[in-house]
Amino acid sequence: MNAAAELASYLDSVGITGKVATPRQDNLRHMQLFLDGNEHLEFGVRLTREWTYDEVFDLMHERVGTSADRTLLEGQDTISADKCVAALDRFADRLGEAVRAGHRILFATGHPAGLLPVHAALAAAAARGGATVVSIPEGQPFRDGDIRQLFGVLVWHQYGGLVHTHYPEPMRLSLELLASQGALPLQLVVADHGWAGHSASEGIPTLGFADCNDPGLFVSEAQGQLEVAVPLDDNVCPGLYEPMTRYILDRAGLA
Repeated sequence: MNAAAELASYLDSVGITGKVATPRQDNLRHMQLFLDGNEHLEFGVRLTREWTYDEVFDLMHERVGTSADRTLLEGQDTISADKCVAALDRFADRLGEAVRAGHRILFATGHPAGLLPVHAALAAAAARGGATVVSIPEGQPFRDGDIRQLFGVLVWHQYGGLVHTHYPEPMRLSLELLASQGALPLQLVVADHGWAGHSASEGIPTLGFADCNDPGLFVSEAQGQLEVAVPLDDNVCPGLYEPMTRYILDRAGLA
């Protein structure tokens, strides 16, 4: 069994793909809320055309591997391990290319309890490989908290903890702060949720991770904004992502 097949089997075995924890009813509801422009699900994605619910439904089946059965309205849904690994290959190839070119890369996550260690490992490897991991002055206010950078990764802090967020505003504020300092343009963003959606909408090359209830990032990818959207359960226990992270680094030539 080759490395890709081994990873696919592993991802299914731990629920990162396969029969995932995200309920089918949430996936369906989030598609409609995204189209309605819900503040928690629009992810900063700028639509370049009108999308119908059926088009988003079909897109999620095509790119994520959610069930194509329109009569399945609740219960457990699925993410295809093969689609996840294929996207990870594209993700790793693009990241490796950017690192070898010495590009300026910004890392950010709206899922600090799950994906922060993944982003942190990628950021550390990128810095070792010769890329510039862009830093932003900490403490930029957002709502009742502020934006911080841990291990090279932007996160939203509030009330003494790191917050799960879908909001695109933290990325907007961070980009505005960089611009106000006269910083050189970003050449790549690696992120998720609204962090990824907003940067891709701004025309910044962006790679993202997205769950099966995050239709916005897959629409962004289909519109040619987000370069890669990797389908996976984005909030399992962090240690379970370690084989996936190693796979990315190996494929990218950054191990």
